[in-house]
Amino acid sequence: MSDLDPRSPEGAPPGASRTEAQATGFLDERHLELKRRAQAWAAAARLEEEHDPRRLVERLAEGELLRACVPAAFGGLRERVELRDLTVLRAVLGYRSSLADTMFAMQGLGSYPVTLAGTDGQRAALLPRVARGEAICAFAITEPEAGSDVSGIATRAVRDGDSYLLDGEKTFISNAGIADHYVVFARTADDRHRGISAFCVEGGANGLTTTPIELIAPHPIGTVRFAGCRIPVSARLGEEGDGFKLAMATLDFFRTSVGAAAVGMAARARAEAIARVKTRRQFGKPLAEFQATQIAIAEMAMDVAASTLLVLSAAHRLDVTAAPSAVDAAMAKLYATEAAQRVIDRAVQLHGGQGVVAGAIVERLYREVRALRIYEGTSEIQKLVIARSLLR
Repeated sequence: MSDLDPRSPEGAPPGASRTEAQATGFLDERHLELKRRAQAWAAAARLEEEHDPRRLVERLAEGELLRACVPAAFGGLRERVELRDLTVLRAVLGYRSSLADTMFAMQGLGSYPVTLAGTDGQRAALLPRVARGEAICAFAITEPEAGSDVSGIATRAVRDGDSYLLDGEKTFISNAGIADHYVVFARTADDRHRGISAFCVEGGANGLTTTPIELIAPHPIGTVRFAGCRIPVSARLGEEGDGFKLAMATLDFFRTSVGAAAVGMAARARAEAIARVKTRRQFGKPLAEFQATQIAIAEMAMDVAASTLLVLSAAHRLDVTAAPSAVDAAMAKLYATEAAQRVIDRAVQLHGGQGVVAGAIVERLYREVRALRIYEGTSEIQKLVIARSLLR
């Protein structure tokens, strides 16, 4: 993950030695070794210079990072997908390239419903290809009128003999237009929760069209429309009505890893700020010698440290108990993403005018971090999850 000591080996986020000592209560040696290997690979791969999403998926497969997204039976790292692997890798990738992190995360998010509920045939057909970077995945759940309110999904899947006909619209879908495989959530009955089912839909299916959406940070995202899109009954994941439960299980599992990506981005901003204030001189001395600067750096370090521990704690609990905690995930995601916004904003401020020059690292981070407070559950929704658990 990200670390506290600004002295670091080349290619690693600052402070590898100190954080590894602190993390041993949450991470096993296999996770630390994965982290070290990923850091070395990411530094050598120069991920910041690659802007083609498909090529990034290929690069991630070459580095064997995508193996963390699937179980060992299908070419994965472990017997089951471990959240600590995902958090370690997303922090490393977030430090280097948010686009690389997104492509990694979507390989997991878009295939995990198949891992959880797919038949042996569905798993064998998709998961090895995910690990090898041969299939790009998407998770199609958000709609124009169903974002935080997943139970409000309006896309319909109507049974027609041995097929379903899909009609509806999804929006803000990562990898829309480039995905080879979509997990699509659609309504098969009128019950708000038990009426939702999940389906595997090929990217080239007849009746499926996509339109890109341009965001403030380059990201493959768009709208997916279904118009009489016919899919076989065998494409359904689990039984009819299992979709809402499957969606929540997937999001609860991956939500903590969003916090890990935020930790990586915040750690990069902190490192850039430290380097800047040591070399930038004002009023006859480096900015680092001013107390106001030192206070800012200290607050940034505390935010990164607290975020790291919340994320690791939540990931450790899920891996060890195999029982997802919505509250732990909500706290980790909420605090880490909000803290990353603060850290990056402060890094921009410490850079002065250079911080808002297009192409500067902190300028890029400033644009890229904003979405993390929205997707996979807004900050406001996370607060409600936490509060309702305490008040129950």
